[in-house]
Amino acid sequence: MNDKGPFCFYSREGPTPEQLEAPPETLRCRSVQELAVIFEICRTIEKSFDLHDIAQPILKNMQNLMGLQSGAITLVNTESGDMAIDEAIGMPRDGAEAYLKLIHQTSAKVIKSGSSQVVNVRALAEQREEVFSASESPGKYTVLLCVPIRSESEIIGTISVERAGTSRVSQESDLRLVSMIASLIGQAARVRLQAWSQISLLKEENNRLQEQVARSGRLTDMVGTSSGIRNVYYLVEQVADSRTTVLLRGESGTGKERVARALHQNSSRKDGPFVTFNCAALPDSIIESELFGHEKGAFTGAHAMRKGRFEAADKGTIFLDEIGDISPAVQSKLLRVLQEREIERVGSHTPIRTDVRVIAATSRDLEGMIAENIFRADLYYRLNVFPIYLPPLRERKCDILLLADHFIEKYAKANGSKVRRISSAAIDLLVSYHWPGNVRELENCIERGILLAKGESIQAQHLPPTLQKKNAKEQEVKATLEDALGALEREMIVDALKESGSNMAEAARRLGMTERKMGLRITKYGIDVKRFRK
Repeated sequence: MNDKGPFCFYSREGPTPEQLEAPPETLRCRSVQELAVIFEICRTIEKSFDLHDIAQPILKNMQNLMGLQSGAITLVNTESGDMAIDEAIGMPRDGAEAYLKLIHQTSAKVIKSGSSQVVNVRALAEQREEVFSASESPGKYTVLLCVPIRSESEIIGTISVERAGTSRVSQESDLRLVSMIASLIGQAARVRLQAWSQISLLKEENNRLQEQVARSGRLTDMVGTSSGIRNVYYLVEQVADSRTTVLLRGESGTGKERVARALHQNSSRKDGPFVTFNCAALPDSIIESELFGHEKGAFTGAHAMRKGRFEAADKGTIFLDEIGDISPAVQSKLLRVLQEREIERVGSHTPIRTDVRVIAATSRDLEGMIAENIFRADLYYRLNVFPIYLPPLRERKCDILLLADHFIEKYAKANGSKVRRISSAAIDLLVSYHWPGNVRELENCIERGILLAKGESIQAQHLPPTLQKKNAKEQEVKATLEDALGALEREMIVDALKESGSNMAEAARRLGMTERKMGLRITKYGIDVKRFRK
């Protein structure tokens, strides 16, 4: 025995000569240790039945008792037969996939036969050196113990451990211990596999829905999964391939023109022209000429015949934005076009037939304007054949982050920026803001953030001042300097953990602090490290 006591049978280099000469009383301590480990594992399972929570404590207990060089819990998909390491110990963070290749053959034999395997891995050690650095590779003479994990008489995975080949304790003793542990975690492993299966099914369903949405007229450059935007997708699918007049309702900046383009692109007219006209952009004296065209000499300055927007959109689609802003005189002429499908150029009395699909949009209250005799009721009913309401961004909060990620990718590429994400503090500001300018305002905010950010993430200070204004209640609570510094420190730690995938050592290096200090800060701020795992 060494001076650490009778329980220290193993080390990374194998047992010492004193340990090999240990008396029988010391060896009996092994049974006590095994019972203690089993008891501790049972207590761990009582606290949580999630394999993700209990696997690391179990592997560390095995490492302390058995002196294992490395260990892994591998689960197998019973339908596809694919294997994946769920948890591992004693290997670099990014080495799990490479290690699975090394033990794959042994694990496959165990899963197929249902019996444990013991392999002397002198040859395996040489292969390991090609995958891991010398400091990470265990000793040359190790033994691989691989035990099946059973649940409901079905083999669903394995526990694989590498221990020193010169161990004083027999392989049969270690196999017995590992087999008992495998029996204890069988049900937890089953739950884990079921969770994997559910995630796989959700991914398949998500892909199927995305394909379905794409086939059914998903809006170009529009992102969203909220119920309001899904309803827009559905209505686009129903009305796209028809001549029906569509009226798009919604606040400014909600994406009405993008919906109009989607209606055109998913119709039989997609090869025809798509003509847009903003009815609020020009004075009344010019709107009529722009829409219907004019003959030579029709008015001062009309030096030649000119086709209007309706003629230009023949066999295609015309999009009339801000239709609520046109004058009563233009309203009456537009009504005739919708009724007769004919236009007359300014200065001419000859009707011209047009084959045009009309899509109109407005952010105004047309019903109120009708009540005030500002907008013609008969024109309203002609336009409002198939209304589509676009919800404001404040009613689709769950889409904010999806839209933000979309705009980050768009503008980071356009500006050659290395920004890839948004910090937690910035996300809080985005989600809590009321967005009067809707998606257009969000896009502008992200473009600004891309230009100001110097690192890989958009921070809260990179967002416009309008997003950072506090409401009256928040202003009443005055934060101290210590509180502000603590909030900043927490945000930086969370960002570092996100970037490192919950690797505390790497996150500590990024922030220029020791791993011990990082652990103390994480405990202080109550940060859940597991949620940032990649």
